[in-house]
Formats: sequence, C-alpha cells, structure tokens
Amino acid sequence: MLPVEWVTSLRSGIDRISAGGIRAILLNLYLSDSQGIQTLDKLFSIESHIPIITLSDIGHEEEARLSILHGAQDYLISTHIDIAYLSRAIRNVLERNLVKEDRLLERERAVVTLNSIGDAVISTNIDGNIAYLNKVAERMTGWSHTEAIGQPFTRIFRIIDGVTRQELPSPLDMAIEKNMTVGLSRNTVLIDRDGAEVSIEDSAAPIIDLAGRICGGVIVFHDVSEARAIMHKMSHLAQHDYLTDLPNRLMLSDRLVQSISLARRHNKKLALLFIDLDHFKHINDSLGHLIGDKLLKSVAQRLLTCVRDSDTVSRQGGDEFILLLSEIDQDSDAGSSAAKILASLSEPYCIDEHNLNITLSIGISVFPGDGEDGETLLKNSDAAMYHAKESGRNNFQFFKKDMNELTIEMQSLESSLRLALSRKEFFLHYQPIVNLQTGAITGAEALIRWRHPTRGLLYPKQFIPVAEKSGLIVPIGQWVLHEACRQAKSWQNAGLLPTPVAVNISAAEFRSPDFIAGIRAILAETGLEPRYLEIELTEGVLVQDVELSLARLREIRTMGIHLAIDDFGTGYSSLSRLSQFPIDSLKIDQSFVHDIVSDVSDAAIVSAVIGMGNNLKLRVSAEGVETKKQLAFLQARQCDEGQGLYFSPPIDADAFARLCSTTNSAYLIN
Repeated sequence: MLPVEWVTSLRSGIDRISAGGIRAILLNLYLSDSQGIQTLDKLFSIESHIPIITLSDIGHEEEARLSILHGAQDYLISTHIDIAYLSRAIRNVLERNLVKEDRLLERERAVVTLNSIGDAVISTNIDGNIAYLNKVAERMTGWSHTEAIGQPFTRIFRIIDGVTRQELPSPLDMAIEKNMTVGLSRNTVLIDRDGAEVSIEDSAAPIIDLAGRICGGVIVFHDVSEARAIMHKMSHLAQHDYLTDLPNRLMLSDRLVQSISLARRHNKKLALLFIDLDHFKHINDSLGHLIGDKLLKSVAQRLLTCVRDSDTVSRQGGDEFILLLSEIDQDSDAGSSAAKILASLSEPYCIDEHNLNITLSIGISVFPGDGEDGETLLKNSDAAMYHAKESGRNNFQFFKKDMNELTIEMQSLESSLRLALSRKEFFLHYQPIVNLQTGAITGAEALIRWRHPTRGLLYPKQFIPVAEKSGLIVPIGQWVLHEACRQAKSWQNAGLLPTPVAVNISAAEFRSPDFIAGIRAILAETGLEPRYLEIELTEGVLVQDVELSLARLREIRTMGIHLAIDDFGTGYSSLSRLSQFPIDSLKIDQSFVHDIVSDVSDAAIVSAVIGMGNNLKLRVSAEGVETKKQLAFLQARQCDEGQGLYFSPPIDADAFARLCSTTNSAYLIN
C-alpha cells in the first residue's frame, strides 16, 4: 500500500509539495480555493516534474480529458474507483514516469555527448527543417540552437565548391533520397551566417525510426582548413624549388610530358633551354652563399619576365635553370628567346651593395628533331649547354648530334676518376719555389697528375673540375696532402735540407668537418713537422664563411702550419678582409705576372700586391715566372719568392731531390 497524504486546498498542497518527498499527485480539480482546469495549470506552474492524476465527478468528464492535454498523466471519475483501482492507477503513472525520466536522462546524456565531440552535428526532420545543432555546429554555422530550430537546413548549412565557387546541392537531400550515407565533395566550403568561409569534410546520412521509416537526416562535419592548407603547402613544396619558388624538376617533367603530347597532336614544335650561370661558384666562394642565393632569386625573376605565361621556368638545382617554350613555330624562335635572356640577365645586379655581373651558357634542344621524349630533350639541351661553355661561355648553342660524344666523354672521365685512387693512378710533381734575391730553393708546390690507363697523362685542368662536380675532390685532396707530407719527410730522411711543401686545398676540403682532424692524423702518420707544411687557399674560400675560416685558420696556425693565399687578385676580397686572416704569404696569380712587362695595369696590380704584402709583413710569391724580364721586374720591387718555367717545370720527386742537391744560387738567378 502506497503512503497517502490528504490536503483540502491548493495552497496547502503547494506547501506540502515544496517540503519534498512527493512521488505522485491525485488532484481534485474542484478545491476550496481553486476550480476547474485552472487548478491543474496553477499546480504545473509550481511543479512540472511530479506525475499528476486528476480526479473529477460525473458530468465533468470533458474537463477531465482536457486535463490530459494540460499535462496530467491520467484522470479518474470519482464514482468509478476503489482503493485497488486507485493504487493500480498511481503505480502505472509512477512506472511511466520512471520510463520518461530514463528517456530524459538518455536524451540529456546524448546532448552532452554530442556537445563534447569535436565534430559538428546537425539533424533535420523529414521536411528538411533543423531539429538539432550541437555546440560545434553552432560555432561553425553562426546559428544558435534556438534560432536554427525549425529553419530550412539549406539556410543554416550553406556550402560551395572551393575551386569553382559554385553552390553545392544539399548532402542531406541526397542521403535521404538515396537512403544511404553520402560523403561531402572534396573541395566543400561552408559559408557561415556572417559570410566567413571554412573548408569542411565528412558525411550525411538518413535517420531511420524503429519502424524502419526515414524520419529525417543527420550530417557530421569538421573543419579541415588547416589540414588542407598544410596539404596544399606540402604539395606546393613537392613541386617547387624552395629558394626561388619556381617549378622544380618534378613539375617540369609533368609539364614537359603534357607539352610534348599537345605538340605531337597539333604537329607543333617546342624547345628546351638549359641555362647555367658562368662561374657562379666564384660568387659563392668569395661573397658567401647568402649573396649567392639572393642572386639566384634575382635571376629567377628576370627569367620570368623573358617568357610567356604559357612557358615554364624551372630551377633544377644549384645555378641551373630550364626554360620550356611550350609552342614555337621554328627553331629560330628558341634562339631569339635565348638572345633575349642573355641580354636581360647580363645587366648588373645590386645585391647587398655588391654590383655583380654574370654571364650565361645556354643549350637548346627542339622537339621533335632533337628528341621524342622529355628525358632525351633534357639530356641533349644539357649537352648543348656544355658546348656553349666550351665555346667561350656567354652564348647559346643548338644541340648537334656530335655533342653527345663530349657528354659521354665527361661521364666516362668521372667513372674512371672514381677508380683512380684505388688503382693508384695519381702521382705528384713538385715545382720549386725560389728566393728571388738569393736563388735558393725555399720550398716546393705539390701538383697532382693522373696517369690514365687509356688517355695517358692528364693534368689538373683536365679532371679537377669533374672531381669538384662529382664530390671526389675531398678524398683526392686528402691523398695529395698525405702523399706530399710523406714525400717531404722522405727527402729529410734521405739527408736533403728540410724543404717545406705547399699543398692546394679546395673549398670542399676546407669546409669538411673532418679537415682539421685529417691534417693532425696525416702529420702524425708521416712524422712531418707542421712547420714544413704550407696550406694554400684561395681568397674566395676564406671569405665564403669568415667566422668558420677564422676559426680554422687559427687552429691550423696554432699547430705550426704555414698558411698562404693562392691565386691572389682573382677573387673579391678586400684589404680589410685580408687583414683579418692569420696568413703567412700571398701568391700572386700567374695571369697578372704574365704581362707585367708589357701591360701597365698588370704591372700596377703586381706592384700594389707586393707593397701591400710588405706592409702587412707577409711573404709575397709570384707564380708563372717565365722570363728574365719578369724576374727583374719582381726583384726590383722586392718580391720575396717566385716559381715558374724560368726556374723549373714541375718535376717528379727524384728529379726534385737531384735539383736540390746540385743546383747553385747563381744558376737559378742568372
């Protein structure tokens, strides 16, 4: 039996309900202080969660039925009930209320869950009007739940194609029509209430009721703007050069395939121009990579001004660019474009207060005559570019079939070079360095030679550029340094007066992380005292990275090794920069020495270098001394040392030993 409490007025009932503990209410609509359906309405305004059963007399059945519409759970007629019937009715109401409360709790949990997830959720009824938005959907659409309820879905959820900007059809309409889950198109963009745009993706699906009927639809979506931006950026980076933002090799290859297909279909021609900057390495070595990179960007911009929108300018890496002329009428059109590029890019560049001038070598191949596919056209334009360099640089050359022979020869030379060390095909010659006042031999410069198994004797100019381009210059340079130190120690062991040996060091060797450790190891292994080793570096190598150069030069100098700047006068360094470096001597490049007797400018340069060296207390040595007049000029200006054919050509180690043991000063000077 359920416990029952009885009150006779609405006011008393409200007071009791306020005290709590009431599970159900049996309400007589006719109380002393309230009559009719208003009694129920007043009670509901105070408490709407407790189930109510109304009690009415015969003659008021219609009012009792109306109470159901106003929120009562059930009604009873007073003359048709007993205690058992009343108890059963109240128990049924309580059970229904428990089910209702469970459903409410379940709904609340669902709402909390949907508001907690990261995706936006919108549901509609079968008419396509909004039934629900979660918090994320409110934020992304700009519509609150209260404002959106009952509104047409297409008003709240406006989407367009991000590429075409065309309005897209409702995905919910398609999902309901096809009775299946429908994904959003790839480039879907949501426009919110204020007109802001956001990229979205996900899917829409129909809602099926318990009877298996479609009763609405639901769409789940999320913001992919950042992901799409990253994907777009990654795609761009994969197809463009990081420095100049020009198309890279990958994109050029795709465009070349398309252009060849179109040219073949329309019986047209296209051309590839392979562009290489002449002596760009000198810029990097002398002014540093930062200046070099800025110059490359400027070159890229000028190239773009020389072509049509339909053409493609691509950077292949380093100082190499490819120009695809997608459609030309005749071969001479490519030549006209090349001439225009040569003229445009030859104008001076002002980079960080440096006025720089560059020239280009351009190779041209034309489809279909020079190749039926992109790979062949690229290879042949590359071969033509090398021919342009061989023809004096600063020009363009069309591909000819015999040019491939030169390319093949260079590739063959590189392959042989990779085996030369292991086969012990390298050897050194030594050119005496002479004191110009006494004639005494004061040192020797080690110069590499290559005894090629089929080509015979090769000199540095014939293979060092290939070694530098292929990266083989570092191991070859290490071998030269080791062999020169070993030979110098061998001469000492044979009883000759200790003779310092000078070794040229390339930029790649000097920048190698293992360079200093390698020198220490070689000196330790050969037993040569550091004071009998002189390292020669070009001024361009030193100014490339001043801080690194200073640190390494100081470490080398601390070891007791002598330092010289080789080929002085050919780089871009200044006197203020030169004075920073802890060097011992300057070597005047032979290109200045050659005409010092007949060329006033060269004479002035050599005189200035000697005077500068004397002021800085540096030993000055002249390379390429070949005549008595050159010697006299250098002696008159107090040049310390010299080397060249006037004294001796480079000779092998045994011949150098004999020269040191038999030659007297008068013979060398006179």
